Amino acid sequence: MWRQVLLYFRTHSYHADNCQAKETLQNENEEDIKAAQWIFKPMGSERMEMRKRQMSTTQETPGAAQTQHSAGNRGSNACCFCWCCCCSCSCLTVRNQDEERTRRASHELEAEGIPNCEESPAPTLEEVNAWAQSFDKLMLTPAGRNAFREFLRTEFSEENMLFWMACEELKQESNKSVIEEKARLIYEDYISILSPKEVSLDSRVREVINRNMLEPSQHTFDDAQLQIYTLMHRDSYPRFMNSAIYKDLLRSLSEKSIEA
Repeated sequence: MWRQVLLYFRTHSYHADNCQAKETLQNENEEDIKAAQWIFKPMGSERMEMRKRQMSTTQETPGAAQTQHSAGNRGSNACCFCWCCCCSCSCLTVRNQDEERTRRASHELEAEGIPNCEESPAPTLEEVNAWAQSFDKLMLTPAGRNAFREFLRTEFSEENMLFWMACEELKQESNKSVIEEKARLIYEDYISILSPKEVSLDSRVREVINRNMLEPSQHTFDDAQLQIYTLMHRDSYPRFMNSAIYKDLLRSLSEKSIEA
């Protein structure tokens, strides 16, 4: 009997302790939750206040977004050596100057147009056949130079023929003031590295030209003219002989001679 009574009190005490522990734990959890809410609630309100301030600032200064967008564009165009995206970056300045120079050069070319070809009678079949014998025979006749120049235009190297012809005209001059003026124009058009029609010359020839330009004469560009003539002979002339321009001209003249 006594054992049952002791067992009953022990069980009752155990359940009471458990209930009390649960209530204590529940109270502690509620206090923790309230504390957490008390802690994070101001943070959330502060964030909301900050967002409201940012939105009001953006509405008051509509140009700020455009300024940031333009700054982002500057950053995307920054070179590999400059990640600061600053407007005073020397690399961006050089790039802008190069782009402006290219646009100006292309505009000058469009305004200038393609120079007229030499006046010459229509070539004969014998002349066209002679062009295939040597480059010198091609360059001797105006019709041959016009046909070759038309081919060079398709390869974007017409400036080689224009430079060679300008040097030939310079050799025909005798007036000193005219020689100086033509020499200056030839240098600006075909020798200067800033010219869109610059011809390909090695450093030795360029040094000779720079010395000759101190006192220009009819032979100021002789070395350069020879180098460009050799370039056209070795590089462009073989392709011209296999081009559609030459073959079509030769075929049309052959058909006319057969009909006659």
